[in-house]
Amino acid sequence: MEKYLFTSESVTKGHPDKLCDLISDTILDECITQDKNSRVAIETLASAGQITIAGQITSSAIINIEKIARNVLKDIGYDNETTDIDYKTCKIEINVTKQSNDIAQGVDIGGAGDQGIMFGYACNETAELMPYPIALAHKLAMKLEEVRTSKELLYLRPDGKVQVTIEYKNDKPSRIDTILISTQHLKDVTQEVIKKDIIDKVINPIIDKNLIDDRTKYYINPTGTFIIGGPLGDTGLTGRKIIVDTYGGYARHGGGAFSGKDATKVDRSAAYMARHIAKCIVANKMADKCEIQLSYGIGIKEPISININTYGTNKIDEEIILEKINKKFDLTPNGIINYLNLQEPIYTKTTNYGHFGKEYLPWEKVVEL
Repeated sequence: MEKYLFTSESVTKGHPDKLCDLISDTILDECITQDKNSRVAIETLASAGQITIAGQITSSAIINIEKIARNVLKDIGYDNETTDIDYKTCKIEINVTKQSNDIAQGVDIGGAGDQGIMFGYACNETAELMPYPIALAHKLAMKLEEVRTSKELLYLRPDGKVQVTIEYKNDKPSRIDTILISTQHLKDVTQEVIKKDIIDKVINPIIDKNLIDDRTKYYINPTGTFIIGGPLGDTGLTGRKIIVDTYGGYARHGGGAFSGKDATKVDRSAAYMARHIAKCIVANKMADKCEIQLSYGIGIKEPISININTYGTNKIDEEIILEKINKKFDLTPNGIINYLNLQEPIYTKTTNYGHFGKEYLPWEKVVEL
């Protein structure tokens, strides 16, 4: 269509699902800090008054999982069991075993830890080569978090969501159609004050004024109040915000979650590599947009397939681009781990506001193809 709407969302780090992602990734980072060869697959569940942590860890690291979970809750600001959860009093349940030998025998020889498909994407809509809707949603969510943690808005609580709808014309962002922000708050503040503050202190400092017009709509806490939040209001689970983590729905997703998994899990590492390749293709002006698909089989080193789609925006033949990819990159699990230096404790840096588009992450660095 010449004109269409597209919507993406982001969430604050106090969102129940993101709380779980952060606990899982913090456990992963602590394991890698002590033992870079740690194999970790940790899932976290947050419910009313309770955090449940389960999964597999094979590592020489000695860690205090309960302490890690309580510290994450404290750092986020969860200290009230009547409105969300209290890091001091909540129950912590742990059920962690070692990696299955059936999986380990394939990973030990350098094969993938599971079968699966992974996608990477890049486009020239923003400086970070991300789709504009998700890039803007992340920036607004970060600003919402900032005005809370800096105590600029004292009445805000940790849970929050942002949704952005962009109107496209001829495949380019032309205007901001809708901004929706739901933010948890204390009960002694009016919705009128919240709406004015969020527009003045969160939205206006971030948005491009050239993309706003008299038809742009703002919805702030559209249900009227948002006092009960966090795990008390909505159960959280590791890996449930995979579209927030990637491209906001603008590109396809293989289905595998990222958080809590070490780099032998190609769900994570190959998705990072696919983003790196797609970004390099766009940055090197071989195409205006690019999606890469990789597929793997458990215990098999080489990818089963590589697919490239430039949506007709390519400047050179896709077959030539594919040849350059095969010549430049080692796409075995160990090759990806070594190339991107994925045995470092970097994973808590990825947890919130997207795993892509952050220039300090290794897969975001551009190389010549």
